[in-house]
Amino acid sequence: MFYIYCPYCQEHREEEEFHAAGQAHISRPLDPDNCSDVEWGDYLYFRKNPRGLHHEIWSHAAGCRKYFNVTRDTQSYQIKEVYKMGEVPQIVAEKASDRERSRV
Repeated sequence: MFYIYCPYCQEHREEEEFHAAGQAHISRPLDPDNCSDVEWGDYLYFRKNPRGLHHEIWSHAAGCRKYFNVTRDTQSYQIKEVYKMGEVPQIVAEKASDRERSRV
């Protein structure tokens, strides 16, 4: 059984009580009326699907019904951290440019 910690209820609950809602930290365009169709389409439909660390939005659907953020490793399914909406993640994925520099 897989357990997820709810930062609002402050307890670990079974995975079946939660619902994944997509990628976290997506900024809405500042001036949507002046966005091109391509820019608006990118915002609405395209999301990252990385191998490794990924920031996601989850909701405690069968509990407090609040949304929160999760940093999860998509390879191992391991949750690295859970934090409330509006908070900044403590664990951030290494950027591709940083990985390339470390190989040289």
